[in-house]
Amino acid sequence: MFTGLIEATGRVASFHRRGEAGLLAVETTLPTADIAIGDSVAVNGTCLTVTAKSDRTLTFDVSPESISRTLIGKLCSGSTVNLERALRLGDRLGGHIVSGHVDCAGRLIRSEERSGNLQLQFTLPSEHARYLVEKGSVTIDGISLTVNAVSQEGFSVNIIPHTYSNTTLEQLRVGDSVNIETDIIGKYVERLTSPWKSGGTLSMKTLAENGFI
Repeated sequence: MFTGLIEATGRVASFHRRGEAGLLAVETTLPTADIAIGDSVAVNGTCLTVTAKSDRTLTFDVSPESISRTLIGKLCSGSTVNLERALRLGDRLGGHIVSGHVDCAGRLIRSEERSGNLQLQFTLPSEHARYLVEKGSVTIDGISLTVNAVSQEGFSVNIIPHTYSNTTLEQLRVGDSVNIETDIIGKYVERLTSPWKSGGTLSMKTLAENGFI
């Protein structure tokens, strides 16, 4: 579990494909001595497991599922990535609840400077747009952000100067794609209510019978 507050950016040292899987090595300023083999680290919002490390490098096995559902497979040597270690019990939850399980790729279609801030507009598949709400949370390449506005085709966010200069957003250009993780709460609500979607009726009685109230 993560918060979406980026701890550092790293540089891809190498990415090697192994059939449908891959091996990713990232150079980082994170304290690798405090990171154990088997720990989880979010790389551009994708939860990956550390399988090897050195003083300045973390290495991750990348599963076929991660490659098919995220943009990790498009990384190359020299790419900059956002990094966040997993949340520890007792830490402040300064962002929002982030699972590190990317839902889809979005694309930046508009970037506009406004009063020292940056307004970014993204598209994403319509089947994922339903999990976004105005003033709710969204994760873009691992960064926890507040949704300014949302439609069936996409959404917009505001980027403050600190976030812009301390993440990979500084390198983002119109037309670029990003990893998107929508709010996990919305997905659970949909799953819990889905038995009543096909012709049934969701009532106070059915909620009580199934332990919701």
